[in-house]
Amino acid sequence: MRKDIEIPQAKNVHIVAIKEWDKDFTGQQWNIYLVNDRDDEISTVLVMSRGKSEDRKTSVLRHGLGNLKPKTATKVEFIPTEVLAFTNEYLLTFFAENKLFERKFIFEPNTISEENVVEIPVLESEGIMAK
Repeated sequence: MRKDIEIPQAKNVHIVAIKEWDKDFTGQQWNIYLVNDRDDEISTVLVMSRGKSEDRKTSVLRHGLGNLKPKTATKVEFIPTEVLAFTNEYLLTFFAENKLFERKFIFEPNTISEENVVEIPVLESEGIMAK
């Protein structure tokens, strides 16, 4: 029976951190984006985020992002510098191809830093991709 259950792999979607100018804080801030690098639209997109360290944890945040067109990105949240030393997890669920997809992305402690930036697909900017 278990062999009959298909668990689809969520490919070509990414959670990334990009450092951007924030006019409200008048400084550079890290923002988390969801990138849809697929050739089809993803729908009913939900992202759950949480962070934890050895002795502290953040609140669990849930973001309903709606639908995301192919080869586009949308901002999920701002990430404060105080939690960059935490393990930050993002759980993504969405519908595509008439199936439910799910994937977990993790930023290990202190990996969100300017020393780890790489080229980000779709956004054409530099940032950090979650594993």
